[in-house]
Amino acid sequence: MDSFGNYPRDRPFDPFSVMLFKALQVVAFLFFIALLAMNPEAKSGKIDTKAEFIISMTWPDSHPDDIDLYAEDPVGNIVWYHVRESGFMVLDRDDRGGLNNSIVVNGKRLSSPIRQETVSIRGIISGEYTVNVNHYLATSGMPVPVSVKVEKVNPTVEVVHYDTLTLDHTGHERTAVRFRIADSGNVLDVNRREKSLIQLTRSVRRSTK
Repeated sequence: MDSFGNYPRDRPFDPFSVMLFKALQVVAFLFFIALLAMNPEAKSGKIDTKAEFIISMTWPDSHPDDIDLYAEDPVGNIVWYHVRESGFMVLDRDDRGGLNNSIVVNGKRLSSPIRQETVSIRGIISGEYTVNVNHYLATSGMPVPVSVKVEKVNPTVEVVHYDTLTLDHTGHERTAVRFRIADSGNVLDVNRREKSLIQLTRSVRRSTK
């Protein structure tokens, strides 16, 4: 039966050594578990956004036309390409269609097909917000579908509004959505009543685009 044992006959069985080895295995295992707890695996694709609401406007990829996003808060602050920050609102970029979506790297021109502008609302002011889109420069001569989405992102993501409307000539302005926010941050009303924001910004000197 000795041939089936776990230890050769020329090495005497030492129960203390076995217990010590097993204890070291347990300690190593517990140390590994502790490392996993201290370094949790990153959740793929998760982006923590520091905002209360996100307003995004998109139009077809690689489209040459320039579409602008305007947003007004309840106290009259307006963000647009001339005023990127106002109140708690921030316009991340003035996307000018085919005019500013390429760069030259090592003598080679690289282009991005994405057509998007985004406004983040980083604090709560109760009252009505207005979101407009404007066809700043029509070069294609064709109607352009423009999609506008409003998302409440705190504490969880909730789509407040999503719709697609059409712009068809230079200077064509449309109200994409108007929504009312309570003191708690909850959305009380969503509508599409037309209101011109360009008229409200004409007193501001336009920058050269």
